[in-house]
Amino acid sequence: MYALLVSLLTATPLGTLASVQNTVRQTQTYAIQDWYDGSNFFSEWSFYTGADPTNGNVNYLSMSDAQSQGLAYVNSGDNTLVLAVDSTSSVPAGGYRNSVRITSNNVYSGGLFILDAVAMPVGCGTWPSFWTCGPNWPLAGEIDIVEGINNQKHNQMTLHSGTSNPCTIDVPANGTFTGSVLNQKCYSNQTADAGCSILDSDSSSFGYGFNEAQGGVFAFLWDNSAGMSLWHFARANIPADITNQSPTPANWGPPAGFWSSATCDIADNFYQHSMIFDITVCGGWAGGAYSKSGCPGTCSQMVANASNFADAQWVINYVAVYQ
Repeated sequence: MYALLVSLLTATPLGTLASVQNTVRQTQTYAIQDWYDGSNFFSEWSFYTGADPTNGNVNYLSMSDAQSQGLAYVNSGDNTLVLAVDSTSSVPAGGYRNSVRITSNNVYSGGLFILDAVAMPVGCGTWPSFWTCGPNWPLAGEIDIVEGINNQKHNQMTLHSGTSNPCTIDVPANGTFTGSVLNQKCYSNQTADAGCSILDSDSSSFGYGFNEAQGGVFAFLWDNSAGMSLWHFARANIPADITNQSPTPANWGPPAGFWSSATCDIADNFYQHSMIFDITVCGGWAGGAYSKSGCPGTCSQMVANASNFADAQWVINYVAVYQ
């Protein structure tokens, strides 16, 4: 969530999965540890009400306020959770729109994390993210599983490490994933927080493309002994073992992104993470890159356009954590 825009022109395309040493434990079938859906999100996750750390034009609401304003609710028909930005109120240019940010009460230091979403927030000025973060940022690390801005078409996956123990993206000659490297160095601090990013090659992995595919699944495997892998599957391509709640990553083919333990001490850099959903507006990244995003006017002006945020909402089937 702290990641800044890195020029896509510097992206380095990589090959497909080939290295057995990078797939330790992917042959394992995982069992459910925690399952979050419309029945328990409001009891198992907390609403953040502080200032937006990315300097976005948002007011994050409490659970009661978000529910009363229709910005956080469960659809009775299909049990999906909806988290949204206010799209009806009159807000001046450069003002602040009400929005939502929620954090899981449980913390994790590894596992297989699966997000099934029907839709994600879209629109100029929006900056949605599904991420995990440890205490005392950046010391315990941050993992951006789903993130992008404005009219971006591809998901940007990023690790942020904060220790003196080096952490970079491994780029072996035979390749290990299908995405494109934007930045190799994961170390981040308050003034240099790009992290080590990989751009998904699939245009259905983010924004309008994701929504037009009726959403899909992101599967993130955090394995301290092998590394971290991230897959995206459009709705029509979700593996049967995920649907059947017996996920086996070895069946899924090459991931979109991979960060090897060979060049990053995973356990030292990432631990005790909570999961987070949020939707900010403008801010350091979406606002800073606004003029290059093909959006009209300025981001400050777009804040005042309530109708622009009509589709700025997460619609979530479930989040599952397997071990």
